[in-house]
Amino acid sequence: MPRIHLGSWAESAVSWLQTHLSWLFDAVNTVLTGMYDGVNAVLGGPEPLLMAGILAVVAWWLRGLLPAVLTFAGFALVDSFGLWEAAMSTLSLVLVASLITLLVAVPLGIWAARSSKVSGALRPALDVMQTMPAFVYLIPGVMFFSIGPIPGLIATVVFSMPPGVRMTELGIRQVDGELVEAATAFGTTPRDTLTRVQLPLALPTIMAGVNQVIMLALSMVVIAGMAGAGGLGEAVYAAVTKVDIGGGVESGLAVVVLAIYLDRMTGALNQRVSPLGRRAAAKAAAASRGLAVLRYRPGTAVATVGVVVLALVAGGMNLVRNGDDRQSVAAGANVGGGRGIKLGYFPWDEAVATTYLWQNILEDRGYKPDVKQLDPGPLYTALAQGQMDVQFDSWLPTTHKQYLDRYGDKLSDLGAWYGPTSLELSVPDYVQGVDSLEDLKGRSALFGGKITGIESSAGMMATLNDKVLGAYGLDGEYKVVSSSTSSMLADLDRAIKKKEPIVTTLWSPHWAYGKHKLKKLKDPKGAWGKGEEIHAVGKKDFGKDFPEVTAWLKDFKMSEKDLASLEARIQDGGKGKEKESARSWLEAHPGLVDKLAPVRR
Repeated sequence: MPRIHLGSWAESAVSWLQTHLSWLFDAVNTVLTGMYDGVNAVLGGPEPLLMAGILAVVAWWLRGLLPAVLTFAGFALVDSFGLWEAAMSTLSLVLVASLITLLVAVPLGIWAARSSKVSGALRPALDVMQTMPAFVYLIPGVMFFSIGPIPGLIATVVFSMPPGVRMTELGIRQVDGELVEAATAFGTTPRDTLTRVQLPLALPTIMAGVNQVIMLALSMVVIAGMAGAGGLGEAVYAAVTKVDIGGGVESGLAVVVLAIYLDRMTGALNQRVSPLGRRAAAKAAAASRGLAVLRYRPGTAVATVGVVVLALVAGGMNLVRNGDDRQSVAAGANVGGGRGIKLGYFPWDEAVATTYLWQNILEDRGYKPDVKQLDPGPLYTALAQGQMDVQFDSWLPTTHKQYLDRYGDKLSDLGAWYGPTSLELSVPDYVQGVDSLEDLKGRSALFGGKITGIESSAGMMATLNDKVLGAYGLDGEYKVVSSSTSSMLADLDRAIKKKEPIVTTLWSPHWAYGKHKLKKLKDPKGAWGKGEEIHAVGKKDFGKDFPEVTAWLKDFKMSEKDLASLEARIQDGGKGKEKESARSWLEAHPGLVDKLAPVRR
């Protein structure tokens, strides 16, 4: 059967849309960004415990006293993890995405319920939307809107819409036909029949759809953290890529708190707005026994007063806090003047080390750096679109060649700060008889037939699959398993502790060679290519927008000794302490800030 180049057609379609409809995407981006920023400002502005109190009052109004206490305790726990801002960003994204989804899904569901043709046309489209892997929705989102919350929001809307449409249609279709006929017989118009008969009776089913929309939106928002959506998704993604058990547990629990709160509140809201729900709640209250105070729920007016009072207190505290907010920068060193600069990195050790090193340096020079972790593909796309300013870990001319070939005219090379490097496959020193890539031939059983790799988007992985395996006749004998850098290192550490054979991708310089006794497999055929240099790469107009930083980066150099010691300090500092560890390393090297970022007077 001839090859169907559906992927190429999709790329051509995306390219055409970017060229001819960029104005539309910009307009959508502006509107959605405004909605998200507005909601996030409201939720993230107050002091955490005051906002937790407001959410607890809502829970008291909808569910009762005990749920209110548990709500406050849950959000206080999130704040104690240091994840309050991330949680509110995620909540903002979920609320905006759910609102947009329901504004589209409910009318579509009503239309489908009233027309079998519409229902038949929507069904396959909804099937595709619901079964397509969620990660796929991020690709066009990043291409059209770059990184940030908007691609995640668009992907979330698409992913969470099917249950909203289906449950709305189902609820209306389940309304007793005799009731509809009776309403029609009494002269009720179709519009009034819908609003006064069908929708009230279908409301419990529709609210179940609302609940599912919100739950799917929350799950997709976490996945969207891979595209820079921020919030708890970014925290979870960072924990996964770094194999940070503690960070994963904390960010995961924060997601659980949000999920339980949203699930219980939407379920209780059904009882408030639905006649059937109010009747069921009244019966349950009459049949229940226990303390009356635990069953008491304040009226809408009382709950509103409580929310308003807490909001006013929060607003007053914000004014005081903002009035006292000052940036402390040494006299004569405030080159940045408070300007923001966006630093991107992917979870490679030298990238982490240099990014947090320069975050500290730029803060000392009066800038406000914003650090974000992304995969290489989204990061280079964001640089090309001007949504990120600079990253410090471009391996050239081989590893990241694919990105420079694609975006070269939209990027600026700020020079090499380290080199030469080397790419290699490595094995523990206790693996006997394997000293070269040639020695891997015919010995796949020893290593379980696999080579443990890093991120599939890394250029090193493309070189391994496209050149190295073929050069040594290893195609078909070994399977290259993509993971992440941290997962590869964790697998290597596990194998060494058990004295098991393992072959992994690795590169020099890397702190793993100091921690473990490893052998770099020789490459007599030169399939890996020559050693590379590590460059800092910025957006196209980086030199124009940040002339001082451009000059600093063009003169930036690090020796293998300094880089290894910086990486070691960050490793010793532990997960989540990268910035503080880089700061302590700078303090142990007095005068280095002035050397790397000199101030011209």
